[in-house]
Amino acid sequence: MSAIPEMQSLRPRALRRDSSATDAPRRRRRRWPIVIAVIAGAVTVAACATFETVDYYWQGAAGQWDLISRSQPIPDVIGKSDAALAERLKRIREIRAFASRELGLPDNGSYTRYTDLGRPFVTWNVFATPELSMAPRQWCFPIAGCVNYRGYFREHEAQVEQTRLKAVGDDVYIGGVPAYSTLGWFDDPVLSSFVRWPETEIARLIFHELAHQLLYVKSDSMFNESFATAVEEAGLARWLATRNDPQLATQAERSDRLRAKFRELVRSTRTKLYELYASSMSDDDKRRRKAETIAAMKAAYETAKAGEPGLSGYDRWFAQQPNNAALAAVGIYTDRVPAFRELLHETDGNLPKFYERVREMAAWTKRTRDAQLDQLSARAAAATMSAQHTPSDRPAE
Repeated sequence: MSAIPEMQSLRPRALRRDSSATDAPRRRRRRWPIVIAVIAGAVTVAACATFETVDYYWQGAAGQWDLISRSQPIPDVIGKSDAALAERLKRIREIRAFASRELGLPDNGSYTRYTDLGRPFVTWNVFATPELSMAPRQWCFPIAGCVNYRGYFREHEAQVEQTRLKAVGDDVYIGGVPAYSTLGWFDDPVLSSFVRWPETEIARLIFHELAHQLLYVKSDSMFNESFATAVEEAGLARWLATRNDPQLATQAERSDRLRAKFRELVRSTRTKLYELYASSMSDDDKRRRKAETIAAMKAAYETAKAGEPGLSGYDRWFAQQPNNAALAAVGIYTDRVPAFRELLHETDGNLPKFYERVREMAAWTKRTRDAQLDQLSARAAAATMSAQHTPSDRPAE
């Protein structure tokens, strides 16, 4: 799976377009001239800047074409694949149907085709922050708006960008990406990079990516990712309820427990670094304290792993030597999730009402959205504290 399990997608952003699964082949033929025109326009604009930017757009277009052109209908793949892959693809078809039927997610051709990548990840995301800041860099694109990463279909190109950013003093992190969403412009295929994951993780991923097709806010990565993560959580709970399989429920509970431990390690470290960078210390002292804080996080991880061997799944993330960029990348996908959970709770778990509330928020300014999300987070925290309070906690009268 990806270097950060929560970081399940690179998303070359575009305007959302939905259609039925029955017109998928026709839609792909119709959209290519549109997308080629968009790319040509973007490259024309970029050509006024640097050839490096032109190369970046070109690698994205070529990578997307490769995925689409090599995809095959899942029924065809089932008929000629090994038994394990055939069974998994059958289950994915069930998950895909459930997503639209029970979760109200787009009913189109996405995840009805399969592409064998021949590599561990479909893309590699590059994140960067200043050396003494937790604020991620942004890159802005025509139509898509601004996002907190650059994605590459070839790992060595991501590494070249990493070297360039490090040379100007940034903290840089590269995360392998198992899947991404084109937001309905194309039929996103099932990929070999995730097809053999545990069933619960595949369900999460499909629900997450389809949620992006349902709703996307230009230039607000944290809002988009946290919303999709909340949908994947709610979707998985409902999928497990229909499956009524104790083994799957145990698998999901274990994954949630490991994910929560990792997130808490990252969250507490980020909080300490936020406070450090906002302090009046000298830059040299900040660098020293930064190194100590990250070393403490790594030590805490090793201690936690000794008691929970399953945490070793995060070794890849720690192997890159955590820095501001790696920590910020996790935050993009998780920071607003409690707020969206609370919103779903306040709409009585009714997904259509939840989606409508989120659409209303999407139309607001970012400042207004953030203020509302802050309020939702505060209510969620208060509810958690209240639930933890028991009569034994009260002082004797």
